[in-house]
Amino acid sequence: MKKTFLWIICFVAISGMAVPGQAFEAGVRGDYWFPELSGDLRVDANGVTGTSLDLETDLGFDDESYPVVEAFVGMGNHHLRGAYYNADYSGTETLTEEITFNGETFAADERITSSLEYDVYDFIYQYDLLDLENVLAGFTLGIVGRVEVFDGDVEIASSALDKIERESFTAAIPMLGLHLHLGILADLLEGRVLATGIGYSDGTMFDGQAELSFTPFPFLDIHGGYRFLSVDVDVDDIEFNYDNVGPYAAVTVSF
Repeated sequence: MKKTFLWIICFVAISGMAVPGQAFEAGVRGDYWFPELSGDLRVDANGVTGTSLDLETDLGFDDESYPVVEAFVGMGNHHLRGAYYNADYSGTETLTEEITFNGETFAADERITSSLEYDVYDFIYQYDLLDLENVLAGFTLGIVGRVEVFDGDVEIASSALDKIERESFTAAIPMLGLHLHLGILADLLEGRVLATGIGYSDGTMFDGQAELSFTPFPFLDIHGGYRFLSVDVDVDDIEFNYDNVGPYAAVTVSF
């Protein structure tokens, strides 16, 4: 799937150079996100309910920062965006009590090494309901359809017992939301808010961000913002309930 996403980015970049700017917009964006991680996970197997494990205190995960790459295209009121990032957490802890993970038991005082790694493919379609770009320095309100695909695995290993337990997961989560764009200072300073979410039988998910962007040169934007990702889902015998919250910085080059 990574190769497919790279082909999409290449197509967007080529299309942006090939189509007249007044009829079409396209570009690429790079973010660097600095989220704080909190929450827990549980892995069941063969009818055996796993132990709910705190990501920080039980598994020893530290906060990590990572890049996000994005490509976007737009024509008239229609906009498409695709983004990708990889999250990779690991930690080593001595268990304070017995736990069950993926149907296997790990004893108290056992030293374990844990990891959680996943790729996220983020696809967004936006339709502008209200476009007042020529009024009030610019104002746009759009309705958003979004799908975030999480693909990865979680693992716990005990070197003393030569035991490794790993479970893979893939979850495609659709969401709906709104996007607000406000021109604050002509074409130099802009504000944006994107909020999407869903609630269903297996849990809830919310992904929202707010940012300010500065345009020092045509076709170049510098962004600073804050993103809040809350995931509470049950998929492939794994229950996730965690938050990733923190600031980010970004640069956009448009065509």
